[in-house]
Amino acid sequence: MTPWRCFRCLSAVRNRPVKLQLNDTRRCSTVQGEVRVRFAPSPTGFLHLGGLRTALYNYIFAKKYGGSFILRLEDTDQSRLVPGAAESIEDMLEWAGVPPDESPRRGGPVGPYLQSQRLDLYSQTAQRLVKSDHAYYCFCSSQRLDLLKKEALRTGQTPRYDNRCRHLQAGQVQQKLAQGVPHVIRFRLDAGVEPFQDLIFGRNHHEVAQVEGDPVVMKADGFPTYHLANIVDDHHMRISHVLRGSEWLISTSKHLLMYRALGWQPPTFGHLPLLMNKDGTKLSKRQGDIFIQSFQRDGVLPEALLDITTHCGSGFNSNRIGRRIDELISEFNPSKITTHSALLDLEKLPEFNRIHLQRRIEDEGQCDLLIKDLQAQIQQACTAEIQDEEVLHEDYIRRVLRLRKGHISSLKELVSPAYSYLWVRPSVSSQQVAALTTEAQHIASLVLKLIAERGEELAVDRLAKDLKTLAKQAEATKYRDVMKLLRLALSGLQQGPSVAEMMVSLGRAEICHRFQKLVLPSETSERRGS
Repeated sequence: MTPWRCFRCLSAVRNRPVKLQLNDTRRCSTVQGEVRVRFAPSPTGFLHLGGLRTALYNYIFAKKYGGSFILRLEDTDQSRLVPGAAESIEDMLEWAGVPPDESPRRGGPVGPYLQSQRLDLYSQTAQRLVKSDHAYYCFCSSQRLDLLKKEALRTGQTPRYDNRCRHLQAGQVQQKLAQGVPHVIRFRLDAGVEPFQDLIFGRNHHEVAQVEGDPVVMKADGFPTYHLANIVDDHHMRISHVLRGSEWLISTSKHLLMYRALGWQPPTFGHLPLLMNKDGTKLSKRQGDIFIQSFQRDGVLPEALLDITTHCGSGFNSNRIGRRIDELISEFNPSKITTHSALLDLEKLPEFNRIHLQRRIEDEGQCDLLIKDLQAQIQQACTAEIQDEEVLHEDYIRRVLRLRKGHISSLKELVSPAYSYLWVRPSVSSQQVAALTTEAQHIASLVLKLIAERGEELAVDRLAKDLKTLAKQAEATKYRDVMKLLRLALSGLQQGPSVAEMMVSLGRAEICHRFQKLVLPSETSERRGS
């Protein structure tokens, strides 16, 4: 068959034939029916960046071509399940803006979506393989398997099962079953695996029978292994495309043998290149900061996380910073996914977050949500010290956000000590003032006069010019020290935003309150907000 040349006709319509075509002669795919993809993590841990990236590419693929994105939890390894992980995985997908169409929480037409609730289906399929002589009972003890492994390692070989139980006679099998001997079910790996076309890696062929022993498909506890469960579920859930990490590429030939044994049509496979650290080392779950919950806790915006995760990889018509999910879907082009690992530089994440935070501030609806979030953070961080409840007013916070947009990378910065002056009146000592000038009262009076003349409406650019003119009216204080005094009175700090921006942020009434303290001659000791 001649491979299709492009993805032009990827305009999937549910329940109609859809042809997915690539512009690379190494790869091809054709799909009859709707596009259905899945993300199938194991709740043996919480969602991390690598998992989110796999989910994201599946979600984008589904939405690009009018299909469905399914979340299936592979919880068959009961001994390693982490409490709360299953719920958290779905929570984090929803937070990230890639919610599944079908899932354990949402339900759907082909559920249940927890593998532990589908055990009868796996057992029936395993028995079907045994009856057709594509699988067999294995009674080898764990001690024997350990000895095989140790001997292989001693002789420098790759450990593999020697297929001993494949050769048991039917009578021997029945006798052991009748005696209740513990057993597993293994799938027969036959030679002659047909090559397959991977959407990303092109033509692939792994003669697994030459390098592996027959794999276990049903464990002694009655739970399936990944190799059986994933193909059973993909078949019954009508999965059209399996997009997963490239670490599974070598197992695909094994899975295709199982599809052939069961007489099922396999899905189209596409193996995504791995997400790596910027130095090329493997992204590890032991890196505590790669879990999505930690990014959420640190104030990272979900769209910034999706943006940086796709920016370091491939599969899009352009590679620019600042894309939201709708733009990622629009620009997605599967033929542009390369086989190269994606190198992730998390040191750039603040810049991505800054850009997306700016976009949120500029969107009225999103800005309202930011205001509520920041109100809660201010109350938590500064409740005991706030002297004027006006700082919690929506209009005040909106003004602060608009002035600081493009300068901050997260809302959390605004409740740091560098911005405490926005919410809490600073403490300024007479010694600090005296160190700068002997004209503090005169300069403060000039500021009060200026603010009175300007009225309620203050603008940063106009105010900056006015302050330069004002500084010239000081007789014995240099411009630099005048600005230091103004900054000190406003914030109690030596650095930060421009003095003009500080004043516009605080507003006319608060400026007057803070400078009035410099004018009053009776305040010669600690000047504290009141």
